[in-house]
Amino acid sequence: KTAHYSQEKWQQVNDGLDCVFSEFADCMKSGYTADSEKAQDLVKELRRYITENYYTCDKEVLKSLGLVYVSDERFRKSIDKHAVGTACFVSKAIEIYCR
Repeated sequence: KTAHYSQEKWQQVNDGLDCVFSEFADCMKSGYTADSEKAQDLVKELRRYITENYYTCDKEVLKSLGLVYVSDERFRKSIDKHAVGTACFVSKAIEIYCR
């Protein structure tokens, strides 16, 4: 899906993904738990966004991404810029969603 993205399109898509992670941070800071309906709805939104803009994100892919978000420092730092612990929150929410 990304083969013909212009630099502008890449920026737009990546900014949109960053907004989803910002929503996860807001959810976490508001006291919601990873298994809450709010957090689970955000996982659905993340999955939809990835599928729509990058590649098909089935549950196995999503589960792997959840692990990468906490195990790869680059991803963790990028996600945690919204609030420390966001990457772990997203990862846990994904784990629950994929059960």
